[in-house]
Amino acid sequence: MEKDQSINVLGGVLEVCGTAPVTGYFRDGHCNTCAEDHGSHTVCAVMTAEFLAYSKYVGNDLSTPRPEFGFAGLAPGDRWCLCASRFLQAHEEGCAPRVHLAATHQRALEIVQIDILKEHSSEDI
Repeated sequence: MEKDQSINVLGGVLEVCGTAPVTGYFRDGHCNTCAEDHGSHTVCAVMTAEFLAYSKYVGNDLSTPRPEFGFAGLAPGDRWCLCASRFLQAHEEGCAPRVHLAATHQRALEIVQIDILKEHSSEDI
């Protein structure tokens, strides 16, 4: 699997999203992607209790530990490379998490408009 260029939605170098827990399609802490990443795990999202409850409700439980997969579960404040389509779905339902734009891969723009990402930015832009 060859990674796409590590460029963020602002046109700069893709920053680290999260290392505690380690996130990313490649589990390298970055929201890097490739052709094989069919979920487009490209949005660096800052977890909230509301979003974690929503994600569990729609069938993707990110908060329950799964030790058999080495996954401790996410908590509010954790950063996680979220599927761009799940982020957009949460936005449309009014419960999207904050987004760290500098750590969100440019491929997210194939699914989510930049204005929507900026609306949920965790940074001053």
